[in-house]
Amino acid sequence: MPEDVADRDDVGPGRSVDVGPDDHWDAHVWNSRWHDRRTHERFDNLYDRWAKVVKLSDRVGVEWFRQVSPIGWVLDDEIAVSGIGTVAAARVRPSHGLPFIVVSMYARWVSPHPSTHSKWGVGYSDGSSHRVISDLSAFIGSTDPSTHRIIAAGDLNTFFGATDNNRLVLAARDRTVFSRMGALGLEFLGPQAPDGGHQADPPPSGLPPDTRNVPTFRSNSKKPETARNQLDYVFASRGFHEQITVRALNSPDEWGPSDHCRILIDIEDD
Repeated sequence: MPEDVADRDDVGPGRSVDVGPDDHWDAHVWNSRWHDRRTHERFDNLYDRWAKVVKLSDRVGVEWFRQVSPIGWVLDDEIAVSGIGTVAAARVRPSHGLPFIVVSMYARWVSPHPSTHSKWGVGYSDGSSHRVISDLSAFIGSTDPSTHRIIAAGDLNTFFGATDNNRLVLAARDRTVFSRMGALGLEFLGPQAPDGGHQADPPPSGLPPDTRNVPTFRSNSKKPETARNQLDYVFASRGFHEQITVRALNSPDEWGPSDHCRILIDIEDD
């Protein structure tokens, strides 16, 4: 029987959702003195989008890791985080099979420093992605991928396989996110076509002609069938990844209420 893992909290009506303790996702808990007078005048809160791991089924036990500041040594129930609202983690204990670590990721956009006089109005996301990767690296204590069982999933705001002429992303910098995951022994699972969801037709520009990307994002002002680009991805420890299949629920009747579609992650029993 597959175990379902979700890293989103918009799971629909009538579902029992346990978001765990606040200190597994709310950076105010460990960084409550983040603001001085000048920054408090600009920001009422640290951030308005938080990565979370939520429990949807009694078939699994969930042990949430509480966030602490980016210190060098943590306790067994802690994760040191270097970003604000970018990562949350938990240990999942299925009713059958071995436990594994789940990491929920969000690569927030960061604006370049004012001294750059940059024209990048949105900013860049790879910096946040690398902070997330640094934080989840703490769960890897060997170069042998079989020593860890990790699933990392979420919105990285990057384009997998982007070509250098892609005007929406910093393609060379985006590629470093995926290569660094691979260097840690985390396999890229997509989702990718044909079994990982519906593809955009025609494929968006700035991707290779044979791209297998599946759209996971659409503007809130548009319908799901207009979705073009993939921003959400799943990775898993090499070896463990062979037990996992992923699929973007990106057809119009599956999409859901968010601007990002949901991604289904199925794990076979050991």
